[in-house]
Amino acid sequence: MRTIILAASLVALAIPAAAGEYNTGYFGNVAIEGYDTVSYFDGDPMPGDPDITYEWKGVEWRFASAANRDKFIADPAAYAPQFGGLCTEGVAFNEISANLMPETYEIIDGKLYLNYGTYWLDLKGNLPKSEANWPRTWEGCP
Repeated sequence: MRTIILAASLVALAIPAAAGEYNTGYFGNVAIEGYDTVSYFDGDPMPGDPDITYEWKGVEWRFASAANRDKFIADPAAYAPQFGGLCTEGVAFNEISANLMPETYEIIDGKLYLNYGTYWLDLKGNLPKSEANWPRTWEGCP
């Protein structure tokens, strides 16, 4: 019985959380591992303050300042990462990668794209594949 419970626990850890409509990684209900999504557009991604938050689409978003939170509240879709915050390269290959390296990103045509790792990092080149696979990739999230 313990083996079954342990195995079920390990499987649960291997499945990313798709809380609301955005990737929240493996633990918690916080978008972009707590990074301030507005700060990406200033060219300086930084962790958000757990005391400056806003809930949107069933997910907690954190911000480095109240001003950034207010920008987000005014137009969340303009600041939220594309592909539900999943790894853009992973979506290109129809893989679900909840892990992110919040510092690995690109803004293309005014939209935020996140990635896991720097080894692929051809976000712009793979963007047509990502768009073709979306939202089918998200529908594969548990």
